[in-house]
Amino acid sequence: MNYPFFRRKILGWYTHHARTLPWRGTIDPYRVWVSEIMLQQTTTQTVCRYFDRFLERFPTIRELAAANLDEVNRLWEGLGYYRRAAQLHRAAKEIVADHGGEFPLDVAVVRKLPGIGRYTAGAILSIAADQRLPILEANTIRLHARLLVVKGDTNRGEANRILWDFAEKILPKTGCGRFNQALMDLGNLVCMPKEPHCLRCPVVAFCESAKRGLQMQIPSPKSKVRIEERTEIAVIIRKKGKILLIKYPTGVRWAGLWDFPRCECLDGDDLPLPQRFSIITGRKIVIGRQIETLKHSVTRFRITLRFHEAQELGKISGDSSLYETRWATAQEMEHVPLNSTARKLWKNWRKTK
Repeated sequence: MNYPFFRRKILGWYTHHARTLPWRGTIDPYRVWVSEIMLQQTTTQTVCRYFDRFLERFPTIRELAAANLDEVNRLWEGLGYYRRAAQLHRAAKEIVADHGGEFPLDVAVVRKLPGIGRYTAGAILSIAADQRLPILEANTIRLHARLLVVKGDTNRGEANRILWDFAEKILPKTGCGRFNQALMDLGNLVCMPKEPHCLRCPVVAFCESAKRGLQMQIPSPKSKVRIEERTEIAVIIRKKGKILLIKYPTGVRWAGLWDFPRCECLDGDDLPLPQRFSIITGRKIVIGRQIETLKHSVTRFRITLRFHEAQELGKISGDSSLYETRWATAQEMEHVPLNSTARKLWKNWRKTK
């Protein structure tokens, strides 16, 4: 491959077709870092709705580090994969403690920060510091795999090694951040997953998949995830104008977020629902009428969520709750970080009152 010519074609296309994004045009490593963490497993369109608001509240690493994690999670609410917010917060604290609040520019140091892997480190440091570091994310994996006809699992093993090696070889000596962003945009706008626009591709002459008509077979399709149906029950418990909430601990779904007490309905479970909610909350619970049913999906689960009113009859003596609990006023509910279904249930319930 003629790498200089390949680079010129990519950069020439980017000059006219670069996406306008809130985090583009900056070399502030903090802003680049936040954007890259938000973009992990989340669409660009979604991140655009969150980025400016997050940076407005936390304009510096020091302000992010000094914040309460609940506040960070509240601003992250709706982005999903909340572990990213906790890791971002923890990394900010490390940067303040170990680097005087300045984002480090040593790739080995950056790779040790919570939530930062090889791709994220390469993206941050190539864009913010013009370091000659390659990147591989969904768009560039697809682009490079088609250019080279790389089959198999592109996220691991020999196929992944080939892609990283290629991503490094094609980098220019300078302007690596711009080049990496050009590759991402080309993958996003032209080398699309289902309908690649090969006739509009500036480097189609280099593409082995296009020559062989293999664009739709490369990368190899992922095996389909088996969807599991499950039913859950959530309850709203009111007392003296406040709502009972539970907080999920580290290591479980929605870790660090608050929710209405909730449990899964299991076939053949001999433990009555009121008793299960008592274990969760540490309180005697009586379940009342059903308010609504909400259907949603989380990873491989398709969930039918039944929302009920319930009454609390007091604490269970000598017992503790499975989760941390709190009573929140209606005003506090607007600031407490809830998972997305809890926020929707709360908004719907408020409309009926």
